[in-house]
Amino acid sequence: MSTRRISTVCHVGNIAIGGDNPIRIQSMATTDTNDTEASVAQAKRIIDAGGELVRFTTQGTREAENMKKISARLKADGYNTPLVADVHFTAHTADVAAQYCEKVRINPGNYVDPGRTFKHLEYTDEEYAEELKKIEAKLVPFINICKEHHTAVRIGVNHGSLSDRIMSRYGDTPEGIVESCMEFLRIFRREQFDDVVISIKASNTVVMVTTVRLLVKTMDAEDMHYPLHLGVTEAGEGEDGRIKSAVGIGALLTEGIGDTIRVSLSEEPECEIPVARKLVELIPECTRLRAEAEASIQDDTITLDLSSASQFCCEDWETLQLTAAMAVGALLIDRRATKLVIRADRPSDHDAQNAEQASGQGPQSGSRFGREQLVTLADAILQAARIKFTKTEYISCPGCGRTLYNLQETIARIKAATSHLVGLKIGIMGCIVNGPGEMADADYGYVGAGRGKISLYRGKECVEKNIPEEEAVERLLKLIEAEVEKR
Repeated sequence: MSTRRISTVCHVGNIAIGGDNPIRIQSMATTDTNDTEASVAQAKRIIDAGGELVRFTTQGTREAENMKKISARLKADGYNTPLVADVHFTAHTADVAAQYCEKVRINPGNYVDPGRTFKHLEYTDEEYAEELKKIEAKLVPFINICKEHHTAVRIGVNHGSLSDRIMSRYGDTPEGIVESCMEFLRIFRREQFDDVVISIKASNTVVMVTTVRLLVKTMDAEDMHYPLHLGVTEAGEGEDGRIKSAVGIGALLTEGIGDTIRVSLSEEPECEIPVARKLVELIPECTRLRAEAEASIQDDTITLDLSSASQFCCEDWETLQLTAAMAVGALLIDRRATKLVIRADRPSDHDAQNAEQASGQGPQSGSRFGREQLVTLADAILQAARIKFTKTEYISCPGCGRTLYNLQETIARIKAATSHLVGLKIGIMGCIVNGPGEMADADYGYVGAGRGKISLYRGKECVEKNIPEEEAVERLLKLIEAEVEKR
C-alpha cells in the first residue's frame, strides 16, 4: 500500500488542503462571470453535487469585481464554499480578484510573459535574470495583497501555455514545465507566503504524470512540500474523458501524490464531481490492484484480474472503468508493459455461470461484463496512456466563461463526422489560453477566437483565422478531408 505524501497545509477560506486533510474535490464554472444569476445557480449545482471549491474565469477586472457579488449572493443563501478566481494574461486582474475570492489561480506561462507565439528567443544569462526580476516586481505586490486579505494562491502551470521564454531555454519538456513553476514558487517562499497549492496539467497523461513526479522531487530537493492539485486538462467527455482522467490522476493517487483533484470533462461541471469522488474512494483498492497487476506482467502484458476487487469496484460499468484505468495507469505510463488484458470474474458470477451451464443455457462470458466490453475498455486505457490508438483522439476542454460558442454541441458534431478516422487527433478548445499549446501533438484544432469566431489549426499552425462559427465545423471537416485524401 502506498503512503500518502505529506505536504504543508494551505488554508482556503473555511477549508484546508494538504497535510492529513481529506483530498478535496473541485470544479470550474462555465458561465459568464459577469452573469451573477447564472454563476450563482451553477455554483450551487456544483456545491450540491459535492464540490468543495468552485473556480470562475476572470478575464479582466470587471469579472474579478463581480466575484464579490457572486460570493455575497452565495453566502446569503447559506453557501460558504470557497471561490477561486482563474487569471490569465493580466496580472492586475489577480490583484483585484485577491480582494474578493478565497483563492486566486495564476498561470506562470502568461502572468508576466506575453502570450506564446512559438518563437525561439535567445537570452544571455544576464538577460534571463532580468526577466525573472520582472516577474518578481509583479508578483510581490500581489503576494502582499493576498497576505492582507488572507487569500490563497494556486500556481497553475499548463503544458499548453508555457511561455516562449521557458520553451526557448528548456524546450517542451517536463524540466521546462517544472522550472516554470519553481521560478514563481521560490519568490513565494522568499516572501514567506505559504498558502500555496501547485498544479501541473497536460492533456497528455504521460507528460502530466512524469512532470508532477519531477516537480515533487524538485520541491523535495529544495525543502518545499506544498500541496498538489491534480488533473488531466482537456480530457474530453463521456467514457473517454473519464478513462483518461482515471489513468493520469489515478497513477499519482496510487503513489500517494495529490491533495485536491478536478476531473476536467466537456460536460456540465457538476457531472465532474461524482467521478472525482469515485477516484478518491477507489484509492485503497486500486493501490492494491496496482501491485497485483505489476506482479502479473509477463510477455509485455499486464493481466488485471478484478475477481478479488471489492464489490464497489465492480458495482457498475463506470466504476469498473475507473477502477481498471486507475489500477494500471502508472504501469502503462511507465511502459512496464504495452498490452493489457482485463478480467472481471466474481465468485457470484462463477455460481451464475455454473447454473447456466447446468440448465443448458451455456456460459455468457465468464464475467458479469461481456468480453467485448472488456477488450474495448483495455484498448481505451491503452489509448489514454498513449500506447495504442484504436479510435479518433479528441482533446477537448471543459469550457469556462471564456468559451463563446456551444462547446458540447460542437464536440458532438465533430465526433459524428470524424469518429471513423482511427488514430487522428483533433483538438476542440474554447479559447486560446491553452488551445494551440495543448494541441501540440494534435493533427487539427478548432479554437474559439472571439465571440462567434473560430480559428482552425494544423498542428500548431493557424491555417484559417476568425471564421464565422456557423461555418467553422464544415471548414474543419473540409480541411481534414482534403488532407486525408492526399495520404
